Amino acid sequence: LLGLAHHAVDVSVAEAAAYLRLKRRTLDNLRWSGGGPKYRKHGGRVFYHRDELEQWSEAREFKSTSER
Repeated sequence: LLGLAHHAVDVSVAEAAAYLRLKRRTLDNLRWSGGGPKYRKHGGRVFYHRDELEQWSEAREFKSTSER
């Protein structure tokens, strides 16, 4: 059961891109450049933790375009 609970919060690259409303290629490029959310590798596969996706998204919250 512990393993199943852990997998419920880990999502694939495609699922993470959909959650963030990004193209998969954009998320791949962000991961390559170091600008994307934290990720994990299991074997050759990349997974994202939902909490990391949320934190990464919240860090990009602005009130106006001049805040950037």
